[in-house]
Amino acid sequence: MTAFWTEADYDDHEHVQLVHDRASGLTAIIALHSTHLGPGAGGTRFWHYPDPKDAMRDALRLSRGMSYKNAMAGLPMGGGKAVILASKDKSKTEEMLAAFGDTVNGLAGRYITAEDVGISEADMVVVSKRTDYVSGLPVSGKDAAGGDPGPFTAMGIYLGIKAAVKHKLGKESVSGVHIAIQGIGSVGGGVARLLAHDGAKLTLSDINEDRARAMAGELGGEFSAPGSIMGVSCDVFSPNALGAILDDAGIARLDAPIVAGGANNQLARQGHGKMLAERGILFAPDYVINAGGIISVAMEYICKRDGDPCDINEVRKRIAQIPGRLEEIWRESESSGVSSDAVADRMAQKLIGR
Repeated sequence: MTAFWTEADYDDHEHVQLVHDRASGLTAIIALHSTHLGPGAGGTRFWHYPDPKDAMRDALRLSRGMSYKNAMAGLPMGGGKAVILASKDKSKTEEMLAAFGDTVNGLAGRYITAEDVGISEADMVVVSKRTDYVSGLPVSGKDAAGGDPGPFTAMGIYLGIKAAVKHKLGKESVSGVHIAIQGIGSVGGGVARLLAHDGAKLTLSDINEDRARAMAGELGGEFSAPGSIMGVSCDVFSPNALGAILDDAGIARLDAPIVAGGANNQLARQGHGKMLAERGILFAPDYVINAGGIISVAMEYICKRDGDPCDINEVRKRIAQIPGRLEEIWRESESSGVSSDAVADRMAQKLIGR
């Protein structure tokens, strides 16, 4: 694996750790980008990387994104992320998760972990048996904060899409607005249901085509093959799968005035945000619009740490601030001529002291 400090996405990360536990078969990377505002917080991704260099790149980009996300969400948390390198068949064992928990525990609170792609609440329960530095655990009671962060992420994205539609299209409602959603897992599917409830016209796509067809039928939407969704003529393109899809070719294919979705690191490289702006496409920076999940995770952890009750209404109140942050970014972008992603980065960097 290439030395991490030679990676283009290495950005003065405070800590990058490669973990290999022969007994359990665990291979993982934990990256802490910044602990300026508090312990690095961010989920663990379980994914098969044909090239291990892609795993390092993911860890570096995602941990930096978490620094920015937590700062822009007003949380007393820094940025961290972990990736577990899965085998091709994505087999996962309790021994592997326990070894990962031991590794997190060894960082003595510098890193707080939770669910991400490929990791469930049940997996976090296994990890929590070996460390207290974990969040996103099952909760009892409908008014208790915590648990699966997916629905909270979906709520923030839904509110962000509504804000984008109002800002760009001048519409107070998404009723009749055509939204193409790429990825309908726990987050994208939640976004689709919320938008369908408001009367949006949906086109859905997922790598699991049967799932996408079924949800499209259920919600009265249309199905698009994964290879075609980015070229669908629509009002909003909402990416909610994996990142780096907005590259030269992807941006050229877009036929939408708005890009607003929950996938992390949607822009393949610096300069792609400017390319969107030059095409007149309004972009919602991903780490701002998708902060609902980390807000829930952070509040759950902080309340547990301090021994305080954690009301879900406080989480909802914080998520409701996402549209206002997006508006601030878009206004600054329009007045300065700087793309929205660069505006957001500058704001976040100032907050983390860089």
